[in-house]
Amino acid sequence: MASGGANYRNGTQRNSLKGTTTATDRQLSMNSNPSKAALKNKSLSSVGASSGLRKSSPGSLGGGTAKDDAGVPGRVRVAVRLRPRNAEESVADADFADCVELQPEFKRLKLRKNNWDTDTYEFDEVLTEFASQKRVYEVVAKPVVESVLDGYNGTVMAYGQTGTGKTYTLGRLGEEDTADRGIIVRAMEDILAGVSLESDSVSVSYLQLYMESLQDLLDPTNDNISIVEDPKSGDVSLPGATLVEIRDQQSFLELLQLGEAHRYAANTRLNTESSRSHALLMVHVKRSVKGRELAHSSQNGNSTNIAKSLRPTLVRKGKLVVVDLAGSERIDKSGSEGHTLEEAKSINLSLIALGKCINALAENSAHVPVRDSKLTRLLRDSFGGTARTSLVITIGPSPRHRGETTSTIMFGQRAMKVENMLKLKEEFDYKSLARKLDIQLDKLIMEHERKQKAFEEEIERITTDTQNQISEAERNYADAMEKERLKYQKDYMESIKKLEEKWMMNQHKLGERKDQMASTAQEVAELKKLLSKETSLRKAAEEEINNLKSQLAQLKMSEASANSESLKLRKMLEDEAYRKEKLEGEISMLQTQLLQLSFEADETRRRLDRGGPGKVPGDLDSLISQVRPQVNDSVNEEKASIANLFEQVGLQKILSLLEAEDADVRIHAVKVVANLAAEESNQQKIVEAGGLTSLLLLLGSSEDETIHRVAAGAIANLAMNETNQELIMSEGGIRLLSITAANAEDPQTLRMVAGAIANLCGNDKLQNKLRGEGGIKALLGMVKCGHPDVLAQVARGIANFAKCESRASAQGSKTGRSLLIEDGALPWIVQNANNDASPIRRHIELAVCHLAQHEVNARDMITGGALWELVRISQDCSREDIRTLAHRTLTSSPTFLAELRRLRIDY
Repeated sequence: MASGGANYRNGTQRNSLKGTTTATDRQLSMNSNPSKAALKNKSLSSVGASSGLRKSSPGSLGGGTAKDDAGVPGRVRVAVRLRPRNAEESVADADFADCVELQPEFKRLKLRKNNWDTDTYEFDEVLTEFASQKRVYEVVAKPVVESVLDGYNGTVMAYGQTGTGKTYTLGRLGEEDTADRGIIVRAMEDILAGVSLESDSVSVSYLQLYMESLQDLLDPTNDNISIVEDPKSGDVSLPGATLVEIRDQQSFLELLQLGEAHRYAANTRLNTESSRSHALLMVHVKRSVKGRELAHSSQNGNSTNIAKSLRPTLVRKGKLVVVDLAGSERIDKSGSEGHTLEEAKSINLSLIALGKCINALAENSAHVPVRDSKLTRLLRDSFGGTARTSLVITIGPSPRHRGETTSTIMFGQRAMKVENMLKLKEEFDYKSLARKLDIQLDKLIMEHERKQKAFEEEIERITTDTQNQISEAERNYADAMEKERLKYQKDYMESIKKLEEKWMMNQHKLGERKDQMASTAQEVAELKKLLSKETSLRKAAEEEINNLKSQLAQLKMSEASANSESLKLRKMLEDEAYRKEKLEGEISMLQTQLLQLSFEADETRRRLDRGGPGKVPGDLDSLISQVRPQVNDSVNEEKASIANLFEQVGLQKILSLLEAEDADVRIHAVKVVANLAAEESNQQKIVEAGGLTSLLLLLGSSEDETIHRVAAGAIANLAMNETNQELIMSEGGIRLLSITAANAEDPQTLRMVAGAIANLCGNDKLQNKLRGEGGIKALLGMVKCGHPDVLAQVARGIANFAKCESRASAQGSKTGRSLLIEDGALPWIVQNANNDASPIRRHIELAVCHLAQHEVNARDMITGGALWELVRISQDCSREDIRTLAHRTLTSSPTFLAELRRLRIDY
């Protein structure tokens, strides 16, 4: 809690111009029928298309470097608003004219220095004392709000002397008259109207910076919030601040009233309720962009139908920051004392720090003092950053405050020079995609379990029905067989009984009726017929029994087929289980693909590094074979004489002659050592005997041009060995070679020095040390000679250095831009990429290809014109291996392809 003159505001909307400012409120709320012209904002699309690749301003409040992703330049927009005279000024300044004269139609303001002299200033918008709150919102804040809804960061800030209407302009709630609503309330109305609460979200934090202490207005107990800065992106976050999600306008108004009740204010001579803290309202808007196709989904040719049907939601995140700065004040005018005086000092110090940062940005200073105040740290994205910023400066008409009015106007003028680089904040909602995948997986599992349960129930039903049918058939068959057997058995017994009875009767009558023998024989014949008939009936019964047996066999076959069908159904069940496992594997593979997206660029880059060097044309081999015998005959004689001298005199004696006082002796001695060094078998002996150290000492101590030329040639021969290269570097050889190159005028001497440095450029371990000791600058300094042999050696050194850098980048041991580009070698490379001399052109073409393989160099190569040379190399280069390397590099670089598409070049 503040003591002394400071006190908390009450919970109702605060009128920043109470008491003596009642008339001011009435005049500010009057409708002046302003013109419908708003601030002249550049179209984002037109600026991006016409400006090409544009860099951001040299500095920002964050002090960080620009990111690789392209932005849209946007200057800070500044509007000036004049407060009408209050009751006190109407009486005290009745005999004096206003110190300012507004010309809104010309967007100009005239500041009276005295009765006869004025200064004129131009702003993006000039708002008179009769401008309505709606007019102020439309020209100052509405374009910023629309950018926030499109996914950009935006800032609306009020700056001015205490009592000039900053809080009235920004924070008026308009409870009594809706026309008095300030920028904050109107901005939230437009934001809520522009989002869908079903898929989008709006959240708010309300803070105050009081006495360099960042406090939460929504939670007064949280009075020391820390500021966290991302070391990579430079973004500022407040993890300890309360973040409240807004669903409707009424809840937002209640939140503003709660925050205003906890804000510090005090009564001064200039303002009855002067703000003693800087208020910051942060509105976070998260919008989902629908109907957007994912580019990478169409590139995966092996993705499943499920993966193709799923598309991650594109989310745009914008942040609106509304800053109500505490007014600057002079102690002698405000009458502050005690604790109020300490508050005024803190306010003025933070405003001074903000002014220094604005001055540094306006002057394109290399250093921006952002850490002088927490206010400048919080506003690092608003000035010189990525936010679209609109500033309204408020001034009063009283001539008594001409100095404060002048200071406010000059602040606005400097702020208009600050250039921001607007960047779209959008990302794919992979969490939503993961949730969608989980839901679909649960549905598939449930559907599979349901089908499996139904399948098992169907199998059980078919098995039960089959068993019932078999049991019923067996019972029916047994009953039918039993009935048939009993029936035929009964008929047979009855027939036998009848026959026996008849036979008995015939036997009984035989004695009595001998005369009836003939008739009896006839009856026997009939009985035989009946017996045969009974036999046929029995056969028919047996056939019926056989038919029943065949039916039983068919029933058993039906049972076997049912068992086979059951086995097939079980096989189908196993197939369903296998498809389930395969489906789960595909889903797992899809999730794995989401995790591996960040490694695809590295894999592509490693694949590009696998290409081998091209073959030397056969014509060149044949030409060398024709010339070599002629050259060898003349050289062998000189080598034989040198070898004889080496054997007769001894290496130590020859090396001691390098220190002779006679210049001619030294020259002859160094020539002998150079010729010996040309043979690979002698190099190790020369180094072990101290010959390399002697050559380096001679190169540094002698002023003779011939000694310099021959010694540099000997060092170049020794530098072809990797161990000798490290020894040369450790003994300061690159420094001596650089000094020799700077002082030499003979092209042959420069050729020897350039050849030695070029050999050292091919060592991966010596890259940073060679560059640190001036090796690259020495190579570039020798190009002014213009001799083709010197230029060829310079080009070879640059090609070797670029190749080592490319290899280190592919292996992950090097990050950042090429050291060649940082030392300014790119313009010369581009200039000589199409040189008429074949050796120079071949080495430069290789250097261009190696530089282009590292994606971080792409922007510099596009700016420097190397992209056109890379395209030419891929089409017109005489060597197929270099042409193939250039083509592969172009097609694998997203930056180069995007630039070619922007220039409408089909490649």
